[in-house]
Amino acid sequence: MASKSEPDEKTPLSQVVESNNDDSEEELQGCSGTAPCNPKSCLHRYFPVLVLICFLSFGSYFCYDNPAALQDTMIRELDISEGQFMAFYSFYSWPNVVLCMFGGYLIDRLFGVRLGAIIFGLFVTVGQVIFALGSLFNLYALMCVGRFVFGIGGESLAVAQNTYAVKWFQGKELNMVFGLQLSFSRVGSTVNMNVMQPLYNYIDQNIHGYKCLGIALFVGAGMCVFSLICAIVLSFFDKRADRVLKRKQISSEEMIKFRDILTFPLSTWLISIICVAYYVAVFPFIGLGLVFFEMKFGLTPTSANAVNSLVYIVSAVASPVFGFLIDKIGKNVFWVIIGIVVTLGCHMMLAFSFINPYVPMVIMGLSYSVLASALWPMVSLIIPGHQLGTAYGIMQAIQNLGLAVIALVAGIIVDQNGYLILEVFFMAWLCVALIAGVLLYLIDANKGGKLNLSAKARAIEKLKLDAEKSSN
Repeated sequence: MASKSEPDEKTPLSQVVESNNDDSEEELQGCSGTAPCNPKSCLHRYFPVLVLICFLSFGSYFCYDNPAALQDTMIRELDISEGQFMAFYSFYSWPNVVLCMFGGYLIDRLFGVRLGAIIFGLFVTVGQVIFALGSLFNLYALMCVGRFVFGIGGESLAVAQNTYAVKWFQGKELNMVFGLQLSFSRVGSTVNMNVMQPLYNYIDQNIHGYKCLGIALFVGAGMCVFSLICAIVLSFFDKRADRVLKRKQISSEEMIKFRDILTFPLSTWLISIICVAYYVAVFPFIGLGLVFFEMKFGLTPTSANAVNSLVYIVSAVASPVFGFLIDKIGKNVFWVIIGIVVTLGCHMMLAFSFINPYVPMVIMGLSYSVLASALWPMVSLIIPGHQLGTAYGIMQAIQNLGLAVIALVAGIIVDQNGYLILEVFFMAWLCVALIAGVLLYLIDANKGGKLNLSAKARAIEKLKLDAEKSSN
């Protein structure tokens, strides 16, 4: 239990006492106004806080696509079908149909973002260890259990990451921060795509078969431990900042009631539909992309992995750039629609032409970066701060319901009908996302266009709201 001078995240504001003033002064002795140790400084927010937020999901993203990086190797060494292979993605997503929504609720109501991030980071680490052990002993069922446990923490950890970002950077920087944290996460995916197969080949010189695969997967567990350490260190800085800055805590009357979900505006649900319909056309495609590029374009496994990782490589660089530009320009809904349309065009090129696959995959990486940088921050514009964890959790839950089902269906389509039908299937989902995007634009415009305001208009509106609050 926190002392009176050290309120925790869930302490009502009425319980925060004046003794914090003395503690704050003691904390800041030796810290100048611009020092990295001073939570009042901009430098502290960017380093170390933003760096730690960005690395919070690094291990999770590195391990999520371990199967994609080793697709043909896993299928061969474990003697499984494409459908069984895609079950690794499905088992990751199934727990998050419910749990990441409750994860957001628990972050808002019970754990707080600090403890929540550490708990979910532990689930990710343990899940990856179980997955690696299953491969080491050639136990397919144990590998599925590992992916299930890994999934329990994976998406909820992303919810905690989003909540941290909003807590520290809500305002004009938020789009850039969302883009930057996405960038670092995709660095994890990119490293995975380009390291795991060479690592497997190196280990295979001495240890062969599924045991070699299991040892390679243990490298991912090490990455998860790294992210868990980041969560622990970040919790220290966040708690210290709450104390020093005397940041307002959620009062008891502001606490979310679970039934409040029913009062979320229609725009929230349309954003969730866009999220699921878009992401099911990207992640399952990457999960199956290695063999697709080998078969259609005649690439070697190493070259196919390089092409398959281009979406992650490009988004790692482009996401913070587009986030910064969207912060300066605004018009979030417009950028979301652009991202969907361009991604649809990329899938059409891959399905119906033999254009060098580097071209559509680079463009897809750019469009994915635009959409992700514009889509996720919109939730903070329409949902109160004390409900954000739950709102992001609902988005993740709906997204994972789609990914869980589509991952299985995609594997079955490849087994029975091949990759051309699979591409048509993905294009249909992008059309659903496009329809939801247009509806979001129309509904938002009817209500004053809050989500699609320019950055200048949004700043003026914020000044008006602040003036009204100060007058009251």
